[in-house]
Amino acid sequence: MQRAAKILSKLKLQNAKLAPEEFAEAVWPAAVGKRLAQRTGQVKLYGRKMVVDVDDATWQRQLTTMSGQILTKLQSLAGPGMIDSIEFRIGAPRRGPTIALAITSADDRADGITDPIFRQLYLASRTQSEREEELRMRVSA
Repeated sequence: MQRAAKILSKLKLQNAKLAPEEFAEAVWPAAVGKRLAQRTGQVKLYGRKMVVDVDDATWQRQLTTMSGQILTKLQSLAGPGMIDSIEFRIGAPRRGPTIALAITSADDRADGITDPIFRQLYLASRTQSEREEELRMRVSA
């Protein structure tokens, strides 16, 4: 693997100064691969400690067991003295893309709303509530 300095020099950023967060975000995918980098959240660098957000405790445990290997790769890419430790924290859950549902006109409560904008808002909020209820039912089952 190439060192981060070589990778960044190829990007023609010799005169640009990278903030620690930008540096961490640039080095992280190179150290762990694109697939794993996509499964993690925000990557920050506090002094010489890299902090990576993960979705849940399972990911945190798995990555913590691999932290020695990941740290070795990070140190070889970043150069000596840049990163001394790595920590995995459970961050805010990421939301995936949502799909808009078609608004049905056969609702008896919505038929009583004469303003078309308020009617659409009511139908959209009811659809969202139904989705959340359906998700809660799936999770509890």
